[in-house]
Amino acid sequence: MRGIEQRAMSLYRQGKVPGSFYDGYGQEAVSAGATFAMAAADRICALHRDLAAHIVRGTEPERILAQYMGRATGVTGGRDGNVHFGDRDRGVVGMVSMLPDMMLVATGMAMAFKLRGEARAALTFFGDGSTSRGDFHEALNWAAVQRLPVIFVLENNQYAYSTPLARQFAVEPIERARAYGMPGVRVDGNDAEAMFEVTRAARARAIDGGGPTLIEAVTMRMHGHAAHDDMRYVPPQLLERWRERDPIELQQRRLTALAPPFDVAALSDAVQAEVDAATERALTAPMPDPATATDGVFAVGEAVPLGDGRAPWSGFARES
Repeated sequence: MRGIEQRAMSLYRQGKVPGSFYDGYGQEAVSAGATFAMAAADRICALHRDLAAHIVRGTEPERILAQYMGRATGVTGGRDGNVHFGDRDRGVVGMVSMLPDMMLVATGMAMAFKLRGEARAALTFFGDGSTSRGDFHEALNWAAVQRLPVIFVLENNQYAYSTPLARQFAVEPIERARAYGMPGVRVDGNDAEAMFEVTRAARARAIDGGGPTLIEAVTMRMHGHAAHDDMRYVPPQLLERWRERDPIELQQRRLTALAPPFDVAALSDAVQAEVDAATERALTAPMPDPATATDGVFAVGEAVPLGDGRAPWSGFARES
């Protein structure tokens, strides 16, 4: 995720990525750990700082980079820009906003799973600022009343654009879970393995008929709201404290402490090589044909179900 987003930021500064650019630098462990705990048939609602969810589900880096640059080979064929996209073939629903709208979508999918008697769950991400909107409360209430197999992952990255936590709410969002009748779990959002474990437990509970879980992943948005934001409103000392808890460095230390130690350098080199190759292919991809601009605007024929995740390294690889 970081390798792709760093490359995309460079392409943005070269004028190759239209619009602005939004990344999840510093909070990669949230979507990586959580999505790794979901089965292939589960469904994911990923937001604009959850690129790892796409990668874990099997969306190729080349298609992601092409998406950012509006190329015909992008995930949505040059449509939707570099934020609002999903890979329907991998069971990832295209987002409509960074607000909690997707909580309702995930809740609806979970209700379908329950009505059909299917042993699968839906997972959705949303930000701390979105907990002040009605969608958040409606989704929690309905999911709890119906005991739906859905997992709500609150990405508490300290700021809703430029608004700090203290000015967003008087009651910690995690406390609202109990009011609606579901478990609320706070976890270190910079620890990928902790994210995996808490999500795995929530999924097991959901599949067993125990209903929804609200997970608060505490992390930090280390870059501005988008590339155009210099985040001067964030105290430098706060950023420095979180910089010492970088999620990738944390996992690197954990892996190198194994006996024998994992070769992190070799993995980093392999990732860099894959990103380089994907970038070259994306840069040579054609722009979409303007004559196809209206394609897909209206539904034609029968609806096509979402596909399953295909990542060979996911936690359910042997099953998928």
